[in-house]
Amino acid sequence: MNRTRLFVYGTLKLGFRSHSLLDGAEYLGPCSTGPGHFLLHCGNYPGMVRLAGSKAVQGELYSVDAATLARLDEHEGVPTLYTRESIELEGVAEEAEAYFYRGPMTGKVLIPEGNWTGATR
Repeated sequence: MNRTRLFVYGTLKLGFRSHSLLDGAEYLGPCSTGPGHFLLHCGNYPGMVRLAGSKAVQGELYSVDAATLARLDEHEGVPTLYTRESIELEGVAEEAEAYFYRGPMTGKVLIPEGNWTGATR
């Protein structure tokens, strides 16, 4: 069965409101991106973007099947609001996929610690 490693950092994380969309996925553990990524506070959810010189983003790594990945792409608004792209993770030999925010930047606030704790769970 073809599976994809997926890095999640917001409402899909364990204990957050959209985590049930990962039902059937295999949890591989906590992890973080390398430097050059940061989170924007977009209201009820975060958005990750690339920016040279910025810190790492904290999240979780999962192994998902194609059906789950398609469901998550729809939930995340790919390709309008987010894109799914390859990313290198700290301490993980293989690349993973992650959702990158591509929506409007106006009014978004930087989450300097790189860890989404969310106002709503």
